[in-house]
Amino acid sequence: MAEDAREHTDPQAGYGQSQYHGVPANALPLTASEDRQWATLSHFGGILGCIPSLLIYLIFKDRGPFTAQESKEALNFTLPPTIAAVVANLLVFIPVVGNLFAVLATVIWIALACFSVAAGIHVNRGQPHRYEFNLRWIK
Repeated sequence: MAEDAREHTDPQAGYGQSQYHGVPANALPLTASEDRQWATLSHFGGILGCIPSLLIYLIFKDRGPFTAQESKEALNFTLPPTIAAVVANLLVFIPVVGNLFAVLATVIWIALACFSVAAGIHVNRGQPHRYEFNLRWIK
């Protein structure tokens, strides 16, 4: 097995160093179809809250202009309702009014899912989407 490892090393890199290196610091730009795909997924991710759009924004913002624009829009839209839903879910444990907060959290999630899916369908057609009610905290 040690002989196999020696066979797969780069002779110029020195003994024991693999010919395979990490991912380059500057990843390649997204193609047009990949750009549209990640932009669409950032909106569809709103079904799960703000985390998917945040991750897509942080990972792909410098690789595709459409993805950067749409993931920022999706993040700005999903962040306040996600916070509100988390707070409502925490307030469920209050006696007497807990059921009211459970209904409120469910309504927030349903509205967020509906708006996110509608935006995702719009963006998948290659058209930018702007939510009517968006705080746009992230510039």
